[in-house]
Amino acid sequence: MPLADLLLQAEAWLAQDPDVKTREELSDIIDALDLAALQSRFGSRLTFGTAGLRGELGAGPNRMNRVLVGQAALGLARYLLANAAESEVPSVVIGFDGRVNSNVFARDSAEIMAGAGVRVLLSDVMCPTPLVAFAVKHLNLSAGVMVTASHNPKGDNGYKVYLGGNNGGGQIISPTDSQIAEQIDEVAATIGFKQMKKSQNVQVLGRSIREAYREQTLKLVEPTAGDLKIVYTAMHGVGWATVAPLFEAAGLPKPLVVEKQIEPDGTFPTVDFPNPEEPGALDLAFELAANEQADLVLANDPDADRLAVGIPTPNGYSRLTGDQLGMVLAHWAATRAKAQGLRGNLACSIVSSSSLAEVARVNGLGFVETLTGFKWITKVPNLIFGFEEALGYSVDPAHTPDKDGISAALVVASIASELAKAGKTLHQHIGELAEIYGHFATGQISIRVTDLSIIGETMQRLRSQPPAQIAGVDAKLTDLALGSELLPPTDGLRFDLADGRRVIVRPSGTEPKLKCYLQAKDISDERANQALKQLDAAMRELLK
Repeated sequence: MPLADLLLQAEAWLAQDPDVKTREELSDIIDALDLAALQSRFGSRLTFGTAGLRGELGAGPNRMNRVLVGQAALGLARYLLANAAESEVPSVVIGFDGRVNSNVFARDSAEIMAGAGVRVLLSDVMCPTPLVAFAVKHLNLSAGVMVTASHNPKGDNGYKVYLGGNNGGGQIISPTDSQIAEQIDEVAATIGFKQMKKSQNVQVLGRSIREAYREQTLKLVEPTAGDLKIVYTAMHGVGWATVAPLFEAAGLPKPLVVEKQIEPDGTFPTVDFPNPEEPGALDLAFELAANEQADLVLANDPDADRLAVGIPTPNGYSRLTGDQLGMVLAHWAATRAKAQGLRGNLACSIVSSSSLAEVARVNGLGFVETLTGFKWITKVPNLIFGFEEALGYSVDPAHTPDKDGISAALVVASIASELAKAGKTLHQHIGELAEIYGHFATGQISIRVTDLSIIGETMQRLRSQPPAQIAGVDAKLTDLALGSELLPPTDGLRFDLADGRRVIVRPSGTEPKLKCYLQAKDISDERANQALKQLDAAMRELLK
């Protein structure tokens, strides 16, 4: 786009921007006639989709800022009003975490949506993402908004949308996302931030919803007691304020906390990426666990919708894979459902371990495989438990229709406590489950890029020139972009090897990453892990 056109857009944006920091940023760029910076901010726009909005903080339509969020809020309000039943006043709950500007974006959204005629409930304090999903369902609201970038890099923020009614309180899916996006685009083209009507008629959502969530979540476990030593980290996020009273009410020992990471801090000073999957993210937690000889390490990501679990091993503390923890929680959910005489489904994403199908089969439950993301998993009818390998678990989907790292942490701590009473460890328990359901080994290759075109080029190369063999074994390609009777189209490639191993390659939906998911199954953990190691080496060479 020519510099003159970019400057015109930038000046128009500057005139409506209410934020001093982003105004100064943009003024400096305009004064410097910085073509690259202008192109980066105004050459495109953050797309509103099934993940809502997520991106880097800064000025312009291709960044997260007050103007963009205001446009999203008014667009969502107009969508809710247009789709409300006759005489119905649509309603929305808005929550926010500890990231930079989350509280500002939440307040702007509340006042703009209230000004448009929506009944608004705004959280009185920072809250975890699962609480918003719970509130939409519990209070029978039309929608929910959570201002968070979850586990994204520290300079990002985001805007996650839930929908009540027929959507069940879960995250939005297509075509709802495009319908909301159309309203947002219309707002962006016709009205400035300063012209948006704003109202202070906003209800405060406070202690009552937190107590309701705690009361419901406590029903998942039996009151317990014991001397289990637990280490907990909030990863500079909002989880601890909910975890602490929940564990106390359940009779669990108060966790030892990683002090440097326990309070919300949007600058994330101790981690490069506030994601418990990233190498080094759990170093401080494992260090504390080793010093205290802890039995269990629990880590939430910054908005507490994900859970990582660490356990002591002969070689030090190690994080369970998302699939390992998924099997532990699936076994708990399946046996609990069986004991209660419940029928229903277990569900996981296509990139998660096939062990869940075995758990369902052995326990007489249904199994459903979905596209990646809890926006799909929680749409499964009669869902008892859902998970995905990226540390996401839904242990109470009937009440919290999204992944929930807090309720999952409570269940894991309860399981570990009961095992300890029987003289067993979580590590031993996983070995016993493998004897029941099979020895699965899974892994992931994650390639972070600065140039997004690399991801598209790699996917195209694998589509047009698929390998006939991987790790010396014949491989069959299934292009997931073509869809099937069971799954809608998605940008992914699946390779099924003749010996039963599996590879799925896809772009990340929330980060600039290409991801490769690997699975092997054999008659023992040792053989499965060796087969996985060979597969990992082969795919790293293929993806160079």
